[in-house]
Amino acid sequence: MARTIGSHGPRTMEAIRKAGLNLIYEHGFEAMSLRQLAAEVGIQVGSLYNHISTKQDLLYDLIRAHMDDLFRQFGEVMAGVAGQGPVERIKAFIAFHVTYHIVRKREVFIGASELRSLEPNHYEEIVALRRQYERHLIDILRQGEAAGLFHCGDASVAAYGILAMLTGVCNWFRPHGRLSKEQVIAIYSDLVLGGLMNAGHP
Repeated sequence: MARTIGSHGPRTMEAIRKAGLNLIYEHGFEAMSLRQLAAEVGIQVGSLYNHISTKQDLLYDLIRAHMDDLFRQFGEVMAGVAGQGPVERIKAFIAFHVTYHIVRKREVFIGASELRSLEPNHYEEIVALRRQYERHLIDILRQGEAAGLFHCGDASVAAYGILAMLTGVCNWFRPHGRLSKEQVIAIYSDLVLGGLMNAGHP
């Protein structure tokens, strides 16, 4: 196949990441071959090794980049509600999580479904980052409990339940569907806050 881009430089690496993301999302990590990846990018298989050592390296690079972007954007959003109470902070968390998981659907899917395909050291690193993200929500819930606003029962269990519900938006949301992203965020916010603030009150 004729080359469509040069075999060196950041543009090629970006093309490799984009093609790898699409191929893994569509076919799965194990099914994707480096030959298939090279053909998608428009370079020779040997040229891939100027940028990645193995298929495993590419997978780790994609998932790590996803986690780095998640934390960067999350930090920016939460800085905007720094000093505010747990109700405003959990609203900001919900809006961010839903938005990110709609916009970055492929990265999120690969980060979850292909976590098992990472080598042990990379697996532990990414799992630790995921737990760090979860702890942000757990902390908000505990602060809400301490203020007498939330009734969680167990903040960790409540956080995992909330995250499972919010992350599920990846499976069914359609950009041109019946509900807008903003409407979904409002519904989820009402569900979460309604449950947290009414729990323990028959």
